[in-house]
Amino acid sequence: MSDELVFYTHPMSRARMVRWMLEEVGQPYETKILEFGHSMKAPEYLAINPMGKVPAIRHGETVVTEAAAICAYLADAFPEAGLAPPPGSRDRGPYYRWLFFAAGPLEAAVTDKALGFAIPPDREGMVGYGNIERTLAALEGALYRTEYIGGDRFTAADVYVGSGIGWGMAFGKIDRRPAFERYWGMINARSAAVRAREIDDRLVEERKNAI
Repeated sequence: MSDELVFYTHPMSRARMVRWMLEEVGQPYETKILEFGHSMKAPEYLAINPMGKVPAIRHGETVVTEAAAICAYLADAFPEAGLAPPPGSRDRGPYYRWLFFAAGPLEAAVTDKALGFAIPPDREGMVGYGNIERTLAALEGALYRTEYIGGDRFTAADVYVGSGIGWGMAFGKIDRRPAFERYWGMINARSAAVRAREIDDRLVEERKNAI
């Protein structure tokens, strides 16, 4: 079975966080850039992701969609990169907890805020995050207790959680709290994050110049 790693993306999408994860992993990969509403909806790509969205990866015969799942998969597929705590270790629980906290409650709360949806106080029990203040307070508390989101070392959870915090602060959907700014400033300066950002920013500029 081929172990070829293929990355399906668009440089102006949440696939940027997967680019960062791939740069952290350090394995060679092929990039396939898709267009919103066109090649993303073509039958060839719908066979990869029926949602017609990026990101997605194909690793040999294995296809993974959803950014959090891709980050978790890559960390386990390439353990030599040291991007996930060993199974059964004390840090494995916090690693899973915050990776999927960001994919669930945090993303839902921030999306609702961006869309102007306000959850009535008497309906907070119906949504997984309750309210955005409680969600952000939980995340803030975790970052005051540890240097990285899952403990004392960088993992795939930091790629995903950090990307969500960075995006949210940049677009005014997450408060610029000291804990968030400290954390984002630290992980956003990693060499893999810088490389990924430079690659995608260059692709954005090339596309603008081609118009």
